Amino acid sequence: MLQPVRKQIRVRGIVQGVGFRPFAFNLAQRLQLAGYVLNSSAGVLMELEGDPAQIESFLCELRENPPPLAQIEDISVENLDPVGYNSFSIRESVDVPGQLAPVSPDVSTCADCLRDFQTPGNRRFGYPFTNCTNCGPRYTITRMIPYDRPLTTMACFQMCEQCLREYEDPSDRRFHAQPNACRDCGPAITLSVEMARQLLREGRILAIKGLGGFHLVCDPFNDAAVQLLRERKKRSDKPFALMVRDVAAAETICIVSEAERAALISIRRPIVILAHRPDAPISQSLAPGNNTLGVMLPYTPLHHLLFDDACSALVMTSGNLSEEPIVTGNREAALLLGSIADAFLFHNRDIHTRVDDSVARVFAGQERVLRRSRGYAPHPITLGFPVAEVLACGAELKNTFCLTKDHHAFLSQHIGDLENYETLTFYRETLDRMQRLFRIAPKVIAYDLHHQYLSTKLALEMTDIQKIGVQHHHAHIASCLAENGIADKVIGVAFDGTGFGADGKIWGGEFLVADFEGFERRAHFRYVALAGGDRAVREPWRLALSYLLDTFGAQIESLDLPLLRRIPAKKIATIRSMIERRINSVETSAAGRLFDAVASIVGIRDEVNFEAQAAIELEVCAQPSVEASYPFEILTGSPWQIDVRPMMEQLVRDVVAAKSVGWISAVFHNTVVAIVVEVCLRLRSEEHIDRVCLSGGTFQNVYLVERAVASLRAEGFQVFLHSKVPPNDGGISLGQAVIANAALKS
Repeated sequence: MLQPVRKQIRVRGIVQGVGFRPFAFNLAQRLQLAGYVLNSSAGVLMELEGDPAQIESFLCELRENPPPLAQIEDISVENLDPVGYNSFSIRESVDVPGQLAPVSPDVSTCADCLRDFQTPGNRRFGYPFTNCTNCGPRYTITRMIPYDRPLTTMACFQMCEQCLREYEDPSDRRFHAQPNACRDCGPAITLSVEMARQLLREGRILAIKGLGGFHLVCDPFNDAAVQLLRERKKRSDKPFALMVRDVAAAETICIVSEAERAALISIRRPIVILAHRPDAPISQSLAPGNNTLGVMLPYTPLHHLLFDDACSALVMTSGNLSEEPIVTGNREAALLLGSIADAFLFHNRDIHTRVDDSVARVFAGQERVLRRSRGYAPHPITLGFPVAEVLACGAELKNTFCLTKDHHAFLSQHIGDLENYETLTFYRETLDRMQRLFRIAPKVIAYDLHHQYLSTKLALEMTDIQKIGVQHHHAHIASCLAENGIADKVIGVAFDGTGFGADGKIWGGEFLVADFEGFERRAHFRYVALAGGDRAVREPWRLALSYLLDTFGAQIESLDLPLLRRIPAKKIATIRSMIERRINSVETSAAGRLFDAVASIVGIRDEVNFEAQAAIELEVCAQPSVEASYPFEILTGSPWQIDVRPMMEQLVRDVVAAKSVGWISAVFHNTVVAIVVEVCLRLRSEEHIDRVCLSGGTFQNVYLVERAVASLRAEGFQVFLHSKVPPNDGGISLGQAVIANAALKS
């Protein structure tokens, strides 16, 4: 036998709460190696002593077949002098000041636990909090690192003899599973499952405490129940999500591709946007005006209990009042949701951190996150370069914030729209927890240039910290660069509804040449008036009037356009005066506002109840077989202006001629694609750049992005999209963070 050697191994990444220590223990036992393994606030630390070939086998197995939930970022190995270890042990956790170990997101119930849960005679049969090292709550119950039971909300539940035996046995898959419990010693629910099922069958609305907060639940096949939930929640049109028993149940309601199936059954269990079957016998009130549904599978044993042979799907929407954060506490739920829910299903395991469901969509065979929360947060985005400790405050809508340290960018879970005190409180409490959890003390704070955003106000109120303002659309493109690992300049196409521009106007139809260090605005849509500011966003007919006046001027009075008959003449006169006299009107180049205007002109929607409603309904009706496009002009200057007045002239003629809305919508979408391609071709000719990044909420439009990507690639461009972070404002904070880091370096 060769002379024994000793090696110290440090492993960084998602390596705590994922079964790493029992994995190391059992592997070391099998390979007859001595030493120890422990959790530290910097990751996992091991020492191995024994035959050199066996240690190499250990390292090979570690790299190639780690525990299922582990995500290893770095393995460092140091040679040490042998000390004569005679066994392998699991040691107590060690706190290393200033160091961090990423915390695992919450994970859906694994197949082994589901088998325990569904097997009569098993001591966890039907127990709604069954979990093991490979599944269950993580982030939502963690108070502090290292991830040990006393530092979680499970600390108050003392394990029974059997659970403790599992917890202390390295050969058991529940070894050091911090939420480990059973019916005798763990959390419990307050309403019987049989009663919950009965109430749902009767058309009642339930508030059910879940993993990261409450859900409001009802029967999706009962139209009266769905409409009652809308009425009580004051949510007139915004789609409700569905939870279905299994993939087979999803396929009776929606069309599910292989890639969408993979997203549904992944351990993250996001809400997946699927095309629904028109003949599915579900309430038409679930997603009015939409041809898609948000569908997810059960991700906790409690969810599985709600389904039986008679129940294949449930409405499962966030338990909150309109535009407020999801509710987490039992008393809070009784107070805030009492006017909505007929009954409550509580449990007594505290939720330390509120986390809403994530939303994803499959495009080009790849899952793309639209709302990054449960199952994803707080898993970091690993950057290819070191970063300082920075806080990026994010945007106003779909807010997330971002903290950076080492090579990591930690995005918060979805916070929501920062438009009320309750959401701002959620923002502050989450920021405080994440700074403590990951031991980040920011030296720099990055913020959006819009001085009315609450996130910006919060940043500017902070003292003794360097502040860096970041332009909204530059942040969009930088976010796409960061997650795709690109450092060089790109052509950035940033399309959305709102973003404060460097000239004080509202941008949103932008073509940039950009990298982390800076950007140059090379082209944008021609400005029109946003009459009444935010009121115009809620009433797209005002945008329609702006575009009509910009295109036709005084000739608007001769247009035989249904829009001008639908809206009272007095209202039109008032808004026209505001536009022409520039009263309470700002100028905007936003692509999102152009979509709103067209939706109103063609008669789809003059007012909206939620963000992007008009644009979504415009996309829904577009006929995919149409190839035509409208004319447009690119006016030279610095920057170039994209003039859509020629398009508007023809589009209005088509509306007056009563061409179908589906045909007009398709031609409009095709025109936007043609604009993207033409501007990018001209920029490539001047800048010799063939990489294009598409970012911004408008690129959630599948009709638009499919055709834009295909057309750009046909012209030889490399096209980069978002997948790990949302293309909408939920990804803004990542862009702000990397831009601020670049500013520090320069």
